[in-house]
Formats: sequence, C-alpha cells, structure tokens
Amino acid sequence: MDLSLRALEEAVSIRRQIDTLEKRLASILGTASSSSLTREGPRKMSPQARAKIAAAMRARWAKRKRTSFGKTARKGGLTPAGRKKLSQLMKARWAARRKTAGK
Repeated sequence: MDLSLRALEEAVSIRRQIDTLEKRLASILGTASSSSLTREGPRKMSPQARAKIAAAMRARWAKRKRTSFGKTARKGGLTPAGRKKLSQLMKARWAARRKTAGK
C-alpha cells in the first residue's frame, strides 16, 4: 500500500466525519448506530455460560463413548471361560489335523 501521509490523514478525517454523522443520525432516529453494533476483538463469555457449555460437551462425549462400545465398556480380552473354550476347540482342531496328516 503506497499511501502518503496526506492521504492517510484525509482518510482518518473522513472516517471521523462518518462516525459523527452516524451518531447524529442515530440520535435523530432513536436507534443504535451501525458502528456501535459491530464488535472488535474476541467475544466475551461469562464463566457460567462457559461452565454450561463444558458440562454439555462432557455429557455429549460420555453418551458417545457409552453408545460406541455398547452398554458396558469392555476392558479386557477373553474371560477365563472363553479362553478355556477356545483352548478346547483349538486342541480338537489340532488333533483332527494330526489324524488326517497321519493317514
């Protein structure tokens, strides 16, 4: 941007004039000016609103975690009964293989 100092000063002067005219118009019409409606900077949120949103997100994640893994979250692998059943099935399979390989 190649703005000279004179052009920059003129732009600032015009902006000030616009602001004063908007304020005068707002006072005449009894409405808020458009410049007062625009915000600059980050939006501020009350601690109560932040806590409410955080609680809702925690509940949402808990529900998602609960439904994605079924009613109860499974932590381990096989139960001892399942391991015993699997062992018996594998032993029977190996015995059948040995029997067919021996013929």
